[in-house]
Amino acid sequence: MKEDFYDILGISKGASQAEIKKAYRKKAIEFHPDKNPGDATAEENFKKAAEAYEILSDEQKRARYDQYGHKAFEGGGFGGGGGMNMDDIFSQFGDIFGGAFGGGGGFSGFGGFGGGGQRRVKGSNLRIRVKLTLEEIAQGVEKKIKVKRKKQAPGVTYKTCETCKGSGQVTRVQNTILGRMQTSAPCSTCGGAGQSIDRRPDGADAQGLKVEEETVSIKIPAGVVDGMQLKVQGRGNDAPGNGISGDLLVAIEELPHENLQREGDNLHYDMYISISEAVLGSSKEIETVTGKVRIKVESGVQSGKILRLRGKGIPSINGYGKGDLLVHVNVWTPKTLTKEQKQFFEKMAKDENFTPNPEKEDKSFFEKVKDMFS
Repeated sequence: MKEDFYDILGISKGASQAEIKKAYRKKAIEFHPDKNPGDATAEENFKKAAEAYEILSDEQKRARYDQYGHKAFEGGGFGGGGGMNMDDIFSQFGDIFGGAFGGGGGFSGFGGFGGGGQRRVKGSNLRIRVKLTLEEIAQGVEKKIKVKRKKQAPGVTYKTCETCKGSGQVTRVQNTILGRMQTSAPCSTCGGAGQSIDRRPDGADAQGLKVEEETVSIKIPAGVVDGMQLKVQGRGNDAPGNGISGDLLVAIEELPHENLQREGDNLHYDMYISISEAVLGSSKEIETVTGKVRIKVESGVQSGKILRLRGKGIPSINGYGKGDLLVHVNVWTPKTLTKEQKQFFEKMAKDENFTPNPEKEDKSFFEKVKDMFS
């Protein structure tokens, strides 16, 4: 079971963004590979801290994590500390260390940073929307989506940037009243990549990239909700040179169902029966997300009664079982009657069996609503 992100950083769930950033910086410095050469455990802890910070420092991601846990980012995302790439960590979080390991946020000779402090540029992210039926959400699904992404054009070559000499950064020294101050910033010529284009094939843009259509397979876990965002790492736009590819961000859109209404992990179904079926009882076939089932309707059932089919709802995104299917019984009153039918009901109007006489187990509307949400 994955470790809690708050526990990884050693903070409470109510921690502010400043506290989250401070806790991450402390952990990152403690477990940084430069301080722990050859220590696999330290490297793993370094990756875990970066993963936790990537989620908790983003308010929207943090809200989804607080509600759904690690399941909110399945089907993509960091996929666990062990699946992270050091290049990703340094390219995304290098600025958070300040001067702890050298000027300008660079790192000496590890991961995406060369001996000169070169910073590997990350390509831009792509965003798509995937529409899912309730049946697909209930069972999980693998979608193959065609995506147009920028990829390095065949035959493109790069050379070392003449401005930054391949470091990706430009250092400036200024004399101030406090003394000499050194500042570093990404090279404006190469955008921090440390390389500029040498040979550009036909059809490639100024960065040596070309738009191509590609089929991407996306595994979507059961129980996702409308508006949730999954991340498929490395399937966004390529970066020029030896940069890191961006990510593909997948927004979930839940399509409305013809007969079922979703409420969290529970489903609601309106079942209509005739007066005769309500009086005599019957067997009815109803629709679920996994197929049709037949349920027994007891004689004397009252309109508004809720029948609960346990485990026939949506799987919890956190893996805590499944929701229920709540079947709402509606007794259909005919609007037109034949002469014989009208005479029958007129005769029964004063019959004691047709006189409303609710018992204690016949709950009121408000009690039913309370039960439904409990």
